[in-house]
Amino acid sequence: MGRPGARVVASCIGAAFLLVTGCSSNSDEDQAITIAPATAAQSPAQSTAPAGVVHPVGVPIDSTTFDPETRTTVVLGGEGNEILLFPAGDFTAAPRTIPLDGAVAQVSLAPGGVALLAMNTQVGRLDLRTGEVTLVPADGDVRSVAQLPDGRLAMGLGNGEIHIVNTETNESQVIDGLTSVDGLAVVGDSLTALDRGQTSVTAVDVPGSALGVALRAGEGATQLTTDHYGRILVTDTTGDELLAYTTDTLMLRQRFPAGLAPYAVAYDDSADRAWVTLTGTNEVVGFDLSSGVGVETARYPTVRQPNSVSVDTVNGDLLIGSATGDGLQQIPTRSS
Repeated sequence: MGRPGARVVASCIGAAFLLVTGCSSNSDEDQAITIAPATAAQSPAQSTAPAGVVHPVGVPIDSTTFDPETRTTVVLGGEGNEILLFPAGDFTAAPRTIPLDGAVAQVSLAPGGVALLAMNTQVGRLDLRTGEVTLVPADGDVRSVAQLPDGRLAMGLGNGEIHIVNTETNESQVIDGLTSVDGLAVVGDSLTALDRGQTSVTAVDVPGSALGVALRAGEGATQLTTDHYGRILVTDTTGDELLAYTTDTLMLRQRFPAGLAPYAVAYDDSADRAWVTLTGTNEVVGFDLSSGVGVETARYPTVRQPNSVSVDTVNGDLLIGSATGDGLQQIPTRSS
């Protein structure tokens, strides 16, 4: 690990690896080439009844996350400042509501039944058993957060910095060189960052306090997840593709058409199936990625504007959130 508070700038990555950025340096002459960050498509009106059961929630849903340790579904709703907790797949009873003092950009999970909340100038640690929120101050607008294997927090900021923070000792390091850190993926000891402005994924060398290999991620990457094979799955919303990367050496291994405006992505490790929502058609599609080519295995109509998806890893149900307030959709899949 670099010295606490160290600030480093990534070295230039060769054009064969990094297709959308220039070298990062302290000079104003070197500027990263960016695009307008991709977003979910504006979904059309529904023409088909959603599959499964749709549970009214009463608010637009920004994200859905399933924690297998507590069997809790974490729903981010309202204006992004309200968490709804549904226990053990029960969506008929009123959820526990956790009001927050600010909007949440992203929810991720940490061991021990903890949800990490990326917020402006802070990270919330939400105990899913008690509902207690502990705030960790941050020096900037946190867009993404992940917990490293040693317990430190990796915070991705809107200004392109990654802050590695030890919450017990208050030691920290700063790694910069990106334009925005919109997603973070931890696979084993590796950390990978998604930059929507550069539509790229970049390996992060945490011990060396530096950025590593960077690869272009389609035409407009938006979301990522990981699977138990150690892959990182990225939706290219602009390019209508699903991309799969390995992390031992960051490398693009698979890319294939996924449908119109793929956005949210989740992986069912038990069924070995990737699930991708299509915001252009109000659908969710399942893919088998085991052969090296994505093979479609299932397709379901969804609620309107399916901007989030997670998998109940205990029973295999898909949980899809409508960003227009049409509810939380539950689709059984293990029999399909």
